[in-house]
Amino acid sequence: MWGNNNLLKVYVFALLIAMSAGSFSDSLPASSEDENFYFSGEQSDAKVKLGQLLFFDKVLSGNLNISCATCHHSLTGTGDGLSLSVGEGANGLGISRNTGVGDNKIHARVPRNAPPIFNLGAKEFHAMYYDGRVQVDTSEISGFTSPAGNDLPLGLDNVLAAQAMFPVTSSTEMAGQNGENDQANFSATGNFPALWDFIANKLQAVPEYVDLFSEAFLDVNTAEDITYVHAANAIAAFEAVVWRFDNAPFDVYLRGDNVALSKQQASGLKLFYGIAGCSTCHSGTYQTDQQFHAIAMPQIGPGKGDGDWGREDFGRERVTGNNDDRFKFRTPTLRNIALTAPYGHSGAFNSLETIVRHHLNAVTSLNDYDFSQAVLPSREDLDEVDDYVMSDPFLVGDLAARNELSPVSLSDDDVMDIVAFLYALTDPAALDLRNDTPKSLPSGSPLFD
Repeated sequence: MWGNNNLLKVYVFALLIAMSAGSFSDSLPASSEDENFYFSGEQSDAKVKLGQLLFFDKVLSGNLNISCATCHHSLTGTGDGLSLSVGEGANGLGISRNTGVGDNKIHARVPRNAPPIFNLGAKEFHAMYYDGRVQVDTSEISGFTSPAGNDLPLGLDNVLAAQAMFPVTSSTEMAGQNGENDQANFSATGNFPALWDFIANKLQAVPEYVDLFSEAFLDVNTAEDITYVHAANAIAAFEAVVWRFDNAPFDVYLRGDNVALSKQQASGLKLFYGIAGCSTCHSGTYQTDQQFHAIAMPQIGPGKGDGDWGREDFGRERVTGNNDDRFKFRTPTLRNIALTAPYGHSGAFNSLETIVRHHLNAVTSLNDYDFSQAVLPSREDLDEVDDYVMSDPFLVGDLAARNELSPVSLSDDDVMDIVAFLYALTDPAALDLRNDTPKSLPSGSPLFD
């Protein structure tokens, strides 16, 4: 009898979920199981394997001390666990990464949070970076707008490959400071073609890489055929194929399983796509409208050189030149969101609950921001500038004035239901990415140091 009652409860629960979903089902996104959603179907195993090795190899950096994986590691949720990345010149991984010592210490923090790479191989992602400065644009010869302008070469497979052209050009991320190496020198003068050729020459000098490029690309027959475009395409193939995750409980629910979500997650789903208004911007299959919005996000760190004192980050305005775009940043995907704290373009919030509460009353959250939740390895000279904006009432007021979000009143239980739903966006397969890290690298670079 007890077993029959439990069966009845399951049936009634499923029925309630189905009935409640019906009132907002039109807001729910399509399932992502269709292969046409992805670039990944176009990639060979050889290309993906090459991309994996390049992604983890410090040979792409100017001082041979940092890789793409340093800030986007498989052991740290394809991010680094820090509010703001600690780039070229430091040591360690994730939250244990330091700021370097002596002549090798970092010049400045990377101004923005390292975004996760999950599902960026989906074709709906047409812009990269928080400000969208690398974006699909068929009017451009290369097919993309980017910081390189007309210097961006032809032959890039997709916008994810176009993005992979640029971390190696950043002094704080991978190139190093002017005068330290040729890659850094090319970066300082904005000579991107010479910089990319310089990296290609490094790869051409590694016999194992020559063989791997030849296997992955039909147009590579000799070492001299290798270009950095080939490398970027391979890196993008690795990211798109290996870090595709579309089997979260929410995906299972979208495919027709009405009991894939817990009772609390189902309640959070109804709030997310209902009165909480989350889906106004976090819409679509990956919970992003792919647009740019100003939501009064606290600005921590050194900024991007904007404002009277160079400590602000104007976001999308930096790309468009339009003052109306000030403090607007790309709506992030929420897939695997439980694995990718801290949150926000500046990594200002270190938990799902705090970032959800910020969205519910953004201006109050901004004004009451608790800087202690920022995850930043300390160094006195860096610490001095980290709260420059947040300690200036005028600058905080400017952030607040641009806010687009209207306050939403929810109970504490409602907030925790939304958080529970956000956990349902995590694919269980993403919980253990240890096998995505190669055992060794063709260049001989250390994987950890």
